[in-house]
Amino acid sequence: MEHTMGGKTKMPKIAKVNNKAPAPVQITAEQLLREAKERELELLPPPPKRKITDPQELEEYKLKKRKGFEDLLRKNKSSIQNWIKYAAFEDSMKEIQRARSVYERGIDVAHRCIPLWLKYAEMEMRNKQINHARNIWDRAVTILPRANQFWYKYAYMEEMVGNVAGCRQVFERWMEWEPDEQAWHSYINFELRYKEVERARQVHEKFVYIHPDIKNWVKYARFEERFGYIIKGRQVFERAVEFYGEDHMEPNLFVNFARFEERQKEYERARVIYKYAIDRIDKQLAGDLFKAYTIFEKKFGNRSGIENVIVSKRKFQYEEEVKANPHNYDAWFDYLRLSEDEGDVESTREVYERAISNIPLVTQKRHWRRYIYLWINYALYEELESKDMERARDVYKACLDVIPHRKFTFAKIWIMFAHFEIRQKDVTQARKIFGVAIGKCPKDKLFRQYIELELQLREFDRCRILYERFLETASDNCTTWCRFAELETLLGDVDRARAIYEIAVDQPRLDMPELLWKAYIDFELEQDEKDNARKLYERLLDRTQHIKVWLSYATFEATGNDNNAFNRAREVYKKANSSLKNSEAKEERLMLLEAWKKFETEHGDETSQNQINRLMPKRVKKRRKVTTEGGIDAGWEEYYDYIFPEEEEAQPNLKLLAMAKMWKAKKEEGDSDSDDSSDEDSASDDENRTVAGPSGSNDA
Repeated sequence: MEHTMGGKTKMPKIAKVNNKAPAPVQITAEQLLREAKERELELLPPPPKRKITDPQELEEYKLKKRKGFEDLLRKNKSSIQNWIKYAAFEDSMKEIQRARSVYERGIDVAHRCIPLWLKYAEMEMRNKQINHARNIWDRAVTILPRANQFWYKYAYMEEMVGNVAGCRQVFERWMEWEPDEQAWHSYINFELRYKEVERARQVHEKFVYIHPDIKNWVKYARFEERFGYIIKGRQVFERAVEFYGEDHMEPNLFVNFARFEERQKEYERARVIYKYAIDRIDKQLAGDLFKAYTIFEKKFGNRSGIENVIVSKRKFQYEEEVKANPHNYDAWFDYLRLSEDEGDVESTREVYERAISNIPLVTQKRHWRRYIYLWINYALYEELESKDMERARDVYKACLDVIPHRKFTFAKIWIMFAHFEIRQKDVTQARKIFGVAIGKCPKDKLFRQYIELELQLREFDRCRILYERFLETASDNCTTWCRFAELETLLGDVDRARAIYEIAVDQPRLDMPELLWKAYIDFELEQDEKDNARKLYERLLDRTQHIKVWLSYATFEATGNDNNAFNRAREVYKKANSSLKNSEAKEERLMLLEAWKKFETEHGDETSQNQINRLMPKRVKKRRKVTTEGGIDAGWEEYYDYIFPEEEEAQPNLKLLAMAKMWKAKKEEGDSDSDDSSDEDSASDDENRTVAGPSGSNDA
């Protein structure tokens, strides 16, 4: 750098680079390092070894080294390595006082540096200066009491020199600072090395309260067990259980306690400990406890004990499932089944109460189906197992209060409640239940069950009233109309039954009218009123032209006992054929003609049979285009169609097609005959050529 007249620094000019393009050959940093390694540019030859033979030369060497160390310390006084190297040099020169002076100077600079104290004390011990070393350790542990290395080294030194009392005193001073667990273990092992069991016990007493972990209590108990103090070991476990209390119970403590008793062959004590822990510890933390208990019972228990362990484990699993998802009703069912098998009524009721308290969050019936069965099982359990009828009645009432009847209901609950009251011989209450159910939610199932109850009680007037009310709410229910009429028929009131049927068929809307008409016709036939049945068929055909109605009508006429029965049946078939002739349902017409043909085969003559044969259609294979739902062409498909005689006459092209097929068939027969004759002629020519032989060849 250059300086101007005013003393300012003048920066050098930066050379301008005109060509900023990359060089054709690029060198990476890795290549530079590799080349430096290969050429060994940074390796310097070691200095020559110096051999000192003169004391004066030694003093000069010492002076030179000391001057170098002092210069380094003046440059960087905080460098601990320089102090340690300086003191090590003086130690190697047997200058103990100078080494101490260097260490003391270093401690004044960095009194919290642990390596400096360690090197200082080790130097004194190496030179067998025990009192100096003890003094250094005292100063170190006073300044840095949390540095465990000082305490370990201090105690080790005292023990090595045979000062057992001093070592114990060092440990006592250390324990006042409540160090970590390893320090306490070192103190206990120290006492045990000198057979001081009582002192080791006292150390353990302090240790388990300063570090109250389960493993420390267990180690204390094992210490007592190892030296044969079984009662004291048991007392240690009992004190540990009291210390933690029921709010902070740990499974590991009880497992070790039970194993302790197991080693002493106190199996009943161990079993009691396991059961006590299982009943009080949170099930989420008791996995290892269940496993240990299972192993114990397999070793020393009987069959019932093993089963109890398995049941307890399954209970734990179900508890986990229902805690994770309280609305998992399948898990509740399994849990309840297990609880019922145990036979404890109070615990089973408690589980039932917990289960039914989880009401579905969504008011949709499909989400309530599994939930309702919890109530049903609860009521049946109270009635059949615990024999508490009042409680079962309360369960039914509570269930009905929970269900939102305005949105949906469950007829099964109402019916089971009514049947329960009947089993209690309280018919009046059962009727009230059915009445309330029909008033809140008039479902078909409720009406039918109520009517069935009154039928069993032979209260027919009540049945009539219930049917009337049922039909007021569901007038389109054909099954109800039929059963109402059947009831009147059974009671012998035919006119009333016929009136019910008449009212039913006149309804503008019916869910299954074919069932109603069939029942009405069967009713007239049972009463031997064939004219009424014939009129019903005619009325039904005015409403529908279904093939089954025609076939049933024809069968009805054919089963008559008079002489004109077959003629009437034939007329029905003719009417049906003429009615279906204009419809496009060719399969139904074919069914009719086949039934007619079967009828003529059994009851007709040759003329009638020929007549029906002329009406039979021809089956023709056709092709049609197939398109998908999106309107895309999917190709062609083959299907069978039926062509009736009147259709064939209306379409002359069909006759032409039939004649073409006949001509093609005849032509194929003629071609086959001509092929046979040509084969015979060729064979005879071959024979003639064979007979002619050489003459034929000479002529050629």
